[in-house]
Amino acid sequence: MSDYKQISQDGLWNNNPALVQVLGLCPLLAVTNTFINGLGLGIATLLVLIGSNVSISLVRNFIPREIRIPIFVMMIASFVTIIQLLMNAFTYELFLILGIFIPLIVTNCVIIGRAEAFASRNNVLPSFVDGLMQGLGFMLVLIILGGFREILGQGTLFSGAELLLGDWAKELTITLFDTEHDFLFAILPPGAFVGLGLMIAAKNWLDSLQKKRLFNQQVNQQTATKVSKTNLQVENS
Repeated sequence: MSDYKQISQDGLWNNNPALVQVLGLCPLLAVTNTFINGLGLGIATLLVLIGSNVSISLVRNFIPREIRIPIFVMMIASFVTIIQLLMNAFTYELFLILGIFIPLIVTNCVIIGRAEAFASRNNVLPSFVDGLMQGLGFMLVLIILGGFREILGQGTLFSGAELLLGDWAKELTITLFDTEHDFLFAILPPGAFVGLGLMIAAKNWLDSLQKKRLFNQQVNQQTATKVSKTNLQVENS
């Protein structure tokens, strides 16, 4: 159970694909101009990660090491094709918006990296958990960055939810403030660079606070242990 806890912490925070490994930045910066766009690409990436991790783990002992990377890419491409066809059938308008970045999931370094570093070396269940948590960690960055840029750029949140969830989701759109003109800096890629930089800085700041707190706890424990030993020696004397 502790291993699965560590895998989860690594995927969501300690070794987050976008904030720590800094992988998959091309789609991350290109399509996260709204919350829904980020969510759509995040779900697609998550499903491909889970599928590729599990399938590669199942056949890892039968793949010759010399040709493992081409085989990994072929397996990943199969899942990407499935997701692409499903989105084409059920979320066609969102599929058009995400465009080339759906088939480009095949070359996403996050997916290939997890296949090589984890799935090819571990059993099915740990590989499933790793794919799930790494995918969730990547998707969380996508939707937070997308929501942040949408709010600054358009003054709305959940705009275009009907593209992913159906016509009923039009009512989910929240207008936080009205703008005569969109704030283009937030909507265009430069805003994504700045937003991602702020997220990485915030994570590093929180990590430093956590390290200081742990250090202070260790110092307090050591001090308390020394004091208790000193008091015990005084009592014995």
